[in-house]
This record gives sequence, C-alpha cells and structure tokens, in this order.
Amino acid sequence: MTYKKKIIYLSSLIAVLALLYTGSLVFNPERSNKKNALYTWLDPKLAGKIDRIAVNSEEQKLELIKKKDDWFVLHNGSEYPARKARIEDFISIFTVRSAWPIRASNASSHGKFGLEGDTSSRLTIYGENSVYLDLLFGNNDKTGREVYVRRFANAEVRSGDNTFISYIDGSAASWYNLRFFPESEDGKISLQDVQRFSLYNEGKTVIFTRANRNWEVSGVNNPDMKSVEDYISIVLNSEGDDFLDSVSSNDPLLNHSRIVIEFGNGKISTIRVSAADEVNRRFAHVSGSNYIYAIPLWVSVRILKNAASFEKQ
Repeated sequence: MTYKKKIIYLSSLIAVLALLYTGSLVFNPERSNKKNALYTWLDPKLAGKIDRIAVNSEEQKLELIKKKDDWFVLHNGSEYPARKARIEDFISIFTVRSAWPIRASNASSHGKFGLEGDTSSRLTIYGENSVYLDLLFGNNDKTGREVYVRRFANAEVRSGDNTFISYIDGSAASWYNLRFFPESEDGKISLQDVQRFSLYNEGKTVIFTRANRNWEVSGVNNPDMKSVEDYISIVLNSEGDDFLDSVSSNDPLLNHSRIVIEFGNGKISTIRVSAADEVNRRFAHVSGSNYIYAIPLWVSVRILKNAASFEKQ
C-alpha cells in the first residue's frame, strides 16, 4: 500500500470512528434517559410574580402571602411575618432544572404511588390571580430518598429528591420570621443605623451613646468597643422561637425589662421583656408590632446584660 493510500485509509477510518462515537452519544439510551429526567416544574421567569402559596398536608395547613416585598404566614386565623429566604429557597426547588424522571403516565397508577387526590399532600402556587403550579405529593419510593409527585388534573407521575418535603410537612413556626426586627433579614437595619441604645434590667440602667466611631457606656470607665458593637448587633438580629397569642402587647408582665433603641432616622423602638417563667422562658414585645415573642433562656442571657459585661479587660 502506497503512502498516499495509507493516508486516505487512515483518514477514512478516523472519520468512521468519529461518526460511530457521535452516534453512540446521540442514541445512547442511558444518556437519553438522564436528559429526559431533567425537568422544571415552573418557569423561572414567574418566580418573582408569585404572591401566594397554599400548603395542605396531613401535618400542616397554612398559606404564605406576599404584600409588596414582604411575606407573611396565615395560620389559624392569624398573620405572622415569614422568612423570605426560606420561601425563596422553596420556590427555587420548582424553578431549577433537576432530576424528576417519569415513573408512570396513567391514572390507574396513582393509587400505588399515594397520589389519589384525597390522600395526598397538596401545594398550590399562585400569581397574578392565576394558578402557576398545583402539585400533589404521594409516597416515598423504596429507597426512602425520593417522593412521587404529579400535577393536579394530570396523570403523569414523576419522582424526585424528597428533602423538600420538610417544607410541606414542617410546622408553621418553621416559616416564621421570628426576628424582633424582621427587616434585619435583608440587612435593611444594622448597627450603623443605631445612635443611642438603652438597657433597663433588674433595676439597673446602661446607656450606650455613639461618639463618632466609638461608644460611650454609662457606668463603664473603659468600654470594650467590640463587645459593645457585638452586643447591639446581637439584639438587632435576635429572634424568638415562636409567636404567642395568649399574651397581649399591653400586658403588665412585659414591663420587667426593656431595651430602647434610637436610630439615626429618628425612629425609636422599644423591646419590652417579661421576667422568666417556671421553665426560664420569657416573653417580648417590640413597639410598633402586634406580635409577642417567646424567647428561650439563651436568648434572654444574650440580650439582658449588665454594665460589667462591657468593661475592657
């Protein structure tokens, strides 16, 4: 075989092999199945237009509603601020393309998957006076790692990672934004906004006054600036572990201790705190709101300090 013929032969062989390889990628059933398994339940462009989410499960029944840029939880006839970050994470589960392979395509399969309407958990997402997404959630698969899902009024059944079921079956409190200042979640309020801070606890008063870049602290000769700033930031970002309906905002039991925060924009907020109960839990109310927070011992220890805590060692 001449050199020229060898070149032609090898070139042709390479071309044939390349064609076969390309064909194997295109027609590979496993590769095709993986591609078909990727699925998005909801157009990502609609995420910012969602204004209501209804959750109805055996464990929980509640609604999340959006008012302007803020989310709220409607539960047992009451409305509470919701954690925006949690809701955004939840929505992203349905707008991000991920593995949701088809498991069945006919209604006769719904029973074995736990997807008959009356027995399934249901999630409905609304926006612009329309239903964006209406899903039923059924049983876990045999591995316990995936859950079966279908659209309401649609026979097709898919399965996917069941970690998000904690959102569906979680308590109402898991959605609450329990921060004393809900806007601190978005960084809209911070240490830099505070001009004066007063703590009244156990009959003693500690007043923090901004002095240029430092702080003056009553009753403290040599204040530790880091301790002061850490403390104020802790209060601004503190949260309870639940809301209470059994205590009203004007209840005298909330007059045991208080924190008064004066902001640079002229706003003044007062946190009133009760004495500890038999399980060392306290109750707190922030002026301007209708919410009563239950706060555990470790939170009250962090926000109710004495002057000596701020003395530089």
